[in-house]
Amino acid sequence: MFRAGDMFASDGANMGDRLSFATELVLDDIYQIEPGAQTRRLSLEDARGGLFRVAEDTDLGVPGATLHLDSALTFMSPDGQTTEAILLVEVDAQGLASGIYLLPLTVLVPRLDYRLVGIDTETQRQKFGQVGAVSFVRGTHITLSSGEQRPIEELQVGDRILTRDDGVQKIRWIGQNTVRAVGEFAPICIRAGTLSNTNDLIVSPEHKLFVYQRNDELGAGRSELLVKARHLVNGDSVRRLDGGFVDYFQLLFDGHQIIYAEGIAAESMLIDSRTKAVLPPDLSRALGEVIPGHSDLPHAGLDVNEALLRRPDAAALLRKASTG
Repeated sequence: MFRAGDMFASDGANMGDRLSFATELVLDDIYQIEPGAQTRRLSLEDARGGLFRVAEDTDLGVPGATLHLDSALTFMSPDGQTTEAILLVEVDAQGLASGIYLLPLTVLVPRLDYRLVGIDTETQRQKFGQVGAVSFVRGTHITLSSGEQRPIEELQVGDRILTRDDGVQKIRWIGQNTVRAVGEFAPICIRAGTLSNTNDLIVSPEHKLFVYQRNDELGAGRSELLVKARHLVNGDSVRRLDGGFVDYFQLLFDGHQIIYAEGIAAESMLIDSRTKAVLPPDLSRALGEVIPGHSDLPHAGLDVNEALLRRPDAAALLRKASTG
């Protein structure tokens, strides 16, 4: 994320001021990102009650401080392209704002004029949740309990799906949304054969793949791993598909599952404070605050540290490790 202070109004009613809360913003003001401004990591953890806290492994904010989702902003660049961003506010122990951060959902370029054309204080939770809601693209083949490989768009609620840990499980809900394939929404393509997959597997950047290592080629210290698709990007066998639009589908089960997509073991949708906002309101209310199988994080502790994957041959090493 950027610090909100990295973005200033270069023209308009708030000219000279730094980006601030939604209540202080004025439509049609023009903003620029400071030259040299860089995004930094703001780590979040669930604080329950729909709130978030700053986690320990963070570059921004004070660990333990509460975070609020202030608004979703829409900017328009001179070429007519729109950019969405989420504004978050950090609150200290006295309830006072101690930091404001901007999560751009597409790339913001320094010295370029961005006109503020939208200030949304109603759907920011849903948009924030969509970034973290793991998704498969249209055409992805999912393995059913019968062994049939069926395109995800042809699945229905109640279909019986093969899972790695809990045998056959029924789909509880299927989500679908179409977004611009840019920035945080640009999907990741894992080329056929990269992880022993029959066809290309295309998923959202945050999607985690399950790998069982016969040999610990990666140095993770364990055999079972969950690896984010974005961390495997190497520009060749795993690459980001940036541009156009993408149809995303989410599969929800009563518990967080590892299912099979194009032959690769991959996670289903995990419900937490962030992604719960993506669900239809009636389903969200029916699930309540605590969701067995999701709240107890059955696959906790399997995530691979990103530092171990910062190498161009990470995907090749994982394939070698899994085939023994």
